[in-house]
Amino acid sequence: MIEKQALEDPKVNLEELKEEHVRQEEAVEASLCAGEPKLKDGHEDPRSTRLYRRRWMIVLLFSFYSLSNSFQWIQYGIISNIFMKFYNVDAFTIDWMSMIYMLTYIPFIFPVTWLLDKRGLRVIALVATSLNCAGTWIKVASVRPDLFAVTFLGQFCCSLAQVFILGMPSRIASVWFGSEEVSTACSIGVFGNQLGIAIGFLVPPILVPNVDDLDELAHHISIMFYITAGVATLLFILVVFVFQERPELPPTQAQATARSIPPEQYSYTASVLRLLRNRPFIFLIITYGLNVGCFYAVGTLLNRMIIEHYPGEEVNAGRIGLTIVIAGMVGSLICGIWLDKTKTYKQTTLAVYSMSLVGMIIYAATLNLGHLWVVFITAGTLGFFMTGYLPLGFEFAVELTYPESEGTSSGLLNCSAQVFGIIFTICQGKIIDAFGTLAGNIFLCVFLLIGTILTGLIKSDLRRQRANLLARAAGPTDCRDVSLTTPTIIREAQL
Repeated sequence: MIEKQALEDPKVNLEELKEEHVRQEEAVEASLCAGEPKLKDGHEDPRSTRLYRRRWMIVLLFSFYSLSNSFQWIQYGIISNIFMKFYNVDAFTIDWMSMIYMLTYIPFIFPVTWLLDKRGLRVIALVATSLNCAGTWIKVASVRPDLFAVTFLGQFCCSLAQVFILGMPSRIASVWFGSEEVSTACSIGVFGNQLGIAIGFLVPPILVPNVDDLDELAHHISIMFYITAGVATLLFILVVFVFQERPELPPTQAQATARSIPPEQYSYTASVLRLLRNRPFIFLIITYGLNVGCFYAVGTLLNRMIIEHYPGEEVNAGRIGLTIVIAGMVGSLICGIWLDKTKTYKQTTLAVYSMSLVGMIIYAATLNLGHLWVVFITAGTLGFFMTGYLPLGFEFAVELTYPESEGTSSGLLNCSAQVFGIIFTICQGKIIDAFGTLAGNIFLCVFLLIGTILTGLIKSDLRRQRANLLARAAGPTDCRDVSLTTPTIIREAQL
C-alpha cells in the first residue's frame, strides 16, 4: 500500500511513508494495551473498557423506583390493625397484602429473567415502573370499606412490578460499574429497596392515625395513596426519558468477555440447568432464602409483635421497623465497600450471617422486657446484619456463577427468599397466636442457625474475579487477539 501511494504521488518520499506507517502501528498497539476505545480503522476494540459518569444516574434512578415499590410492600402490614378495621377483614387477610409480593415472585421470576436476557435492562425498567404506577392509581380508587378486592388488585400489580425490580442490582452493577466499585454499586441498588421499606415502616403510621370515624380514616388513607401514586408516576416518566440500556463500552474485562458471547450460543434453559448443578450456588440459594425469609417474616409481623407487648404503640412499631432497615442500609453500604476493598466474599458472608443469628436471639430475648428503648437497640442490631446481608448474597452469587446472567442468579436467590418468606410468615404468625412472640422468634432462630452452618460449607469459587485477573494477564501478550482470549478466559474462569 505504501509503494502504491508513492507511485501515485512522485513527491512522496518512500522511506518517510514507511517510518510513518511504523509509528501508526506502534500507536495502535499502545492504545490497545492502554484500553483506548478505537482501532486505526475506526472500529471499537471489543476488549476496550471505560467508566461513564452516567452510571451513577442509572443506579440512583433504579434505587428510587425500587424504593417506591418496596414502600408499598409493608404499607398495609405496619398498620394492620387499622386496615383490618377499615376493610373489616382479619389479620391473616392483611398479612397476605405483604405475602402477595412473595407469592407473585415465584411463578413470574423465570419468564422475567428470560425477558431480561432477551430484551435488556431498559425494557425491564419500563415494565417495572409502568406496573408500579398502575398499581398505585388502582389503590387510589379503592378507598372505600367495600372495595378491599380493588385495593388487593392494586397491591397485586405492585407485587408483579417487584418481580422486574428485585434481582436487578447485581445486573446493573455488572453492566455499568468497574470491578473496584461493583459491590458498592450493588449495595446502592439494594439501598433503595431498603430505604423504601424503611419509609414504609415510618410514614403510614404517621399519615393514617388510628381513628374511629371511617370517613376520616378514608381521608387519611386517600392522602397516603395519592402521594404514592404521584411519586410512582414521576419515576415512570424519568425512566422513559433517562434510563439507558447499557454503556457504549463495557466497564470491565469480565463484562467485555460476556458481551462477546454470540446470542445464538446462549440458552436460558441451559443457563438455569448449569446454575442448578453448581453446588456452592445451591447452598447459597438455601442460605439466602433462610436469612431473607426470616427478615420478611419479622417485617410482616412486626406490628402484631409490638402491639402484643406495647398496646397502642403503632407509631413506635413503625419506628422500630425504620430502625431495623436504616441500620441494615448502613450495614449494606459498609459490606459493599468492604467487599470492593478485600474481595473476601465467603468470610464476610459467614461473619454477617452469624451475627444475624446472634442479633435474632438477643431481639427475641428482650422483646417482652417492657422497655421500648431496649427493643430499638436490639432491633437495630438485628437489622444491621440481617438486612446488611442482602447485597452480600447477590454479589457472592455473581462470583460463584460467572459468566451466567446476573439476573438469573439473583432471580433464583430471590425466589428462594419468597418461598421461605411465605412459609416463615404463615408459621410464625400461627405460632405467635398459639404460643406467643418468644416461641415465634425462637422458630426463626433455629433456621438462622441452620443457614449459618450451611454458609460455612459453601466453597469460595470466585469465578468473576478469576476472569478479570486472567483478562489482565492475557492483555499485554497480544492486545489485539481478542478472539483467542475470550473463550479461554471463560473456560478457565469456570475451572
